[in-house]
Amino acid sequence: MSASSQTSVKLVLLGEAAVGKSSLVLRFVSNDFQENKEPTIGAAFLTQRCTIGERTIKFEIWDTAGQERFANLAHLYYRNAQAALVVYDVTKPASFIKARHWMKELKEQSNKNITVALVGNKFDLILNEETGEEIEGARKVSIEEAQSLADDEGAMFFETSAKTSYNVNEVFLKIAEKILEKLDNAKPDENQSQNQENRIDLNAHQQNSVNNDTCAC
Repeated sequence: MSASSQTSVKLVLLGEAAVGKSSLVLRFVSNDFQENKEPTIGAAFLTQRCTIGERTIKFEIWDTAGQERFANLAHLYYRNAQAALVVYDVTKPASFIKARHWMKELKEQSNKNITVALVGNKFDLILNEETGEEIEGARKVSIEEAQSLADDEGAMFFETSAKTSYNVNEVFLKIAEKILEKLDNAKPDENQSQNQENRIDLNAHQQNSVNNDTCAC
């Protein structure tokens, strides 16, 4: 791949409702946060570019709805995805159980070369604003438990706060770096095959897209 080329990457967000998937995307794409964001219906589509040196990743982001009634549609969005974020709320154990389900499903049914990040969001809820230390009892999912799941599934692990922007850009930066590394190490015929994967028609979703030139990575 030439240094000046742009690589398009389909990325999907999966997770239970109200874990902050849409807020993570909004923070990454627009550096914005909305306290009472409306739930996503079906899926939302956004784009953002992340420049690493002289190389650019264009993320084509599918933010899926977390409500149970939309769960059977998720495979339509993670099919042929090159990357996925599985998001849970660090204060809600049930959301971590759901994250386990998504990690397993991705491993069994998605692209075998998919780059996955397990993301524990709402880190701000467990911190004392004055001292910066964790509030005793606020955390419900331990770092060790989450890291173990990520290690078992060959995924990266991060804790984030869409509200404060903590670690948000870092997640996408590390995914971009990992994908570029995979492309550099892939054989020429593998790169050609990956570039020819089927994509959803993006033109049909322009009314839902937000386009920025580069992220703050």
